[in-house]
Amino acid sequence: MRDPDRRIRIAVDAMGGDAGPEVVVRGAIAAAGEMGDEVELLLVGDAPTIWQALSRERPPALPLYVVHAREQVEMGEKAGSVVRGKPNSSIAVCASLVQSGRAEALVSAGNTGAVVATSLLSLGRMRGIKRPAIASLVPTADGLCVVLDVGANAECKPIHLYQFAVMGRMYAKLLLNIPNPRVGLLNIGEEPSKGNALTQAAYQLLDASREDLGFIGNVEGRDIFGGKAHVVVCDGFTGNVVLKMAESIASEGSRMIRHELRRSLLAQIGAYLMRPAFRGLKKRLNYEEYGGALLLGTRGVCVIGHGRSSARAIRMAIDVAARSIRGNLEEAIWRVVECHANGAAAAES
Repeated sequence: MRDPDRRIRIAVDAMGGDAGPEVVVRGAIAAAGEMGDEVELLLVGDAPTIWQALSRERPPALPLYVVHAREQVEMGEKAGSVVRGKPNSSIAVCASLVQSGRAEALVSAGNTGAVVATSLLSLGRMRGIKRPAIASLVPTADGLCVVLDVGANAECKPIHLYQFAVMGRMYAKLLLNIPNPRVGLLNIGEEPSKGNALTQAAYQLLDASREDLGFIGNVEGRDIFGGKAHVVVCDGFTGNVVLKMAESIASEGSRMIRHELRRSLLAQIGAYLMRPAFRGLKKRLNYEEYGGALLLGTRGVCVIGHGRSSARAIRMAIDVAARSIRGNLEEAIWRVVECHANGAAAAES
């Protein structure tokens, strides 16, 4: 259990993301300004570039510090080559700071594969966890849904999906404040016999711990946005498709609405009257509002931001990291995994 009076220290990859260090620095300044003395932010990357960005923003005295990293990871680089060939990248230095205890979390909007691979190499898996998972938030009719895995594991075994359910449920409890989260298995139908060999076997595992996990059975893609489950588990290939589809619905849906509203004067008048509702809907569907995706199952907190992250998205990602540390999410997941270990092993056998 961490000391609640100790200042939270977060390593931020200043070189990650499509928009460059200036956007990351602006997001970090905003986060530090809101959190005050509670949090220290270590901006990791090419020091002269970071200092230039800071000088342009002219922030007030804030707990912001610069840590030099002489290498940068490009978005198109393969994770394996990055891990082997760039040990001094900003991502690697961030992970090293967490591994050494100089930081409690890392935040990066850089190359997702490189962030996952580097975090696993430097931090290692949490004891008892077979595979880490990227957990992302998707807006629903009445709140939010945790979807995992959304990209860390293209291929999974049933026990992996079982552990994703355990970790995702604890995420929903601690960070979304849902007392008894409902867990669903993403499938092509509600019946236990539906799906491929993976989902059928995973269903049996999850069903054996139905009460402990809050398992409600299979859910279909349409059920995610309807809010049928608070946590939806799937393999990383499927989850990534779901996540990209959700992002597309948000952006393309807004574009289609604007197109239809321009078609008649009556529609434009109605749109004017409905502006507050449209603003609220746009905010709910905007990925920037939910910060980054948590990499669950590693030692230390790792938050992965969208490559297109704006300054606001970076600020929210830092907030996710801070809330995870305050809520002792890593320790809580470890404890609940330990509790479920015997049951999972018995059910799997």
